[in-house]
Amino acid sequence: MSASEAQRITLAFDGDLNRGLWLTCDMPEHAFELCAELGRRHGPKLGIRTLDSLNVACALELKAERFWTFDERQAKLAKAEGLKIS
Repeated sequence: MSASEAQRITLAFDGDLNRGLWLTCDMPEHAFELCAELGRRHGPKLGIRTLDSLNVACALELKAERFWTFDERQAKLAKAEGLKIS
């Protein structure tokens, strides 16, 4: 991705954020502890990385009903934790 493409995408995302298409929230209080727990439980079997487990931990802490990802490892972890994958 070129610098100009990245800038265009960032501006488009910022525009969507300003129009209310995306919601922001603070990092859930216990996300890092759950991230570590997920890593211990699923890391060796699924080969997940820290950001995979942190993203899933946040979804779980925020009581998400669905988990959207194009990342195969994140999807496997989210599914193992009972999230519906989209």
